[in-house]
Amino acid sequence: MSDIRLTINGMEVVAPSGSTILEAATLAGIEIPRLCYDKDLSPLGACRLCVVEVQGNRLLPASCVTPINEGMIVETESEAVVEARRTILELLIANHPLDCMTCDKLGDCKLADYCYKYGVSDTPFYGDQHFYDIDDSNPFIIRDMNKCILCGACVRACEEMTGQDNLSYLGRGFDRKATTASDVDYIDSECVFCGQCVAVCPTGALTEKTMHGKARRWEIDRVRTTCPFCGTGCNFDLAVKDGKVIGVLSNPEAPTNGRSLCIKGRFAWDFIYNEKRLTTPLIKKDGKFEEASWDEAFALIATKFNEIKEKYGPESFAALSSARCTNEENYLVQKFTRAYMGNNNVDHCART
Repeated sequence: MSDIRLTINGMEVVAPSGSTILEAATLAGIEIPRLCYDKDLSPLGACRLCVVEVQGNRLLPASCVTPINEGMIVETESEAVVEARRTILELLIANHPLDCMTCDKLGDCKLADYCYKYGVSDTPFYGDQHFYDIDDSNPFIIRDMNKCILCGACVRACEEMTGQDNLSYLGRGFDRKATTASDVDYIDSECVFCGQCVAVCPTGALTEKTMHGKARRWEIDRVRTTCPFCGTGCNFDLAVKDGKVIGVLSNPEAPTNGRSLCIKGRFAWDFIYNEKRLTTPLIKKDGKFEEASWDEAFALIATKFNEIKEKYGPESFAALSSARCTNEENYLVQKFTRAYMGNNNVDHCART
């Protein structure tokens, strides 16, 4: 693929043929505001916030869908571009609740960030506003359609990343919505609650219910870890506040899964604080379970295994492993069974 040379903000930029202006600018370290664009989703060009000025073009094209040409001269922060972005932001907040001080997404809301950058705090465009009921019908996601800016990221993520196609557009003009079939609540739709829509939403329209009211985004420490629910090895960030996990956030740099997670990986973390969870080994003594140290538990297991092998022979032992274990742990299970217990009686829950 040949390279193309163009000029962006007076800087010569070289980018692969077929790249868009936004992609070329990103390669050069030039930030262009965007709301509907996401590198993991197909380009849409809906929000128009990424408009730029191209010499010889009387219009301001959306940089996320405009391909580069040899010798193209682009300005990303000209007076006309900045004025256009201010107007676009004013139009967006004309039908958007200005409740940023109590919004869980503040600190991770692109709309608020760009309004701050361009000094937009109010709008001259007054008229009808939507007052949709908040959908909190399910245990995982809060959907506030009043804060939706119709960027379409949730629609594309549901179709392109999850393959569920649960979300689409409904209505036209002022009544247009990015919603479920027949506009039913999430709980009554075909949603599998993977949370991909939440991960890509740039505003507070979709938020994690488990984290609601527990922390602002700048109060959260992100701790990268690996999901324990299967052997795929998905990575994500634990959202930690005051030393306690309050939720899970996607990590775009995760090598196995990127931002993709299933319902268990994203929302089933709360078992760690379940009062029924065992936090120390239990050994039955005189018919009752009593707490024991790990050394004591391992010693008892080794003793019992040896007794079984000596009394009943190697074929009396079998091992059933789990998809929740890592590949390395599953390898150790089969090696222990074959090398020490002396048989090939190894099976796995995912085999069927």
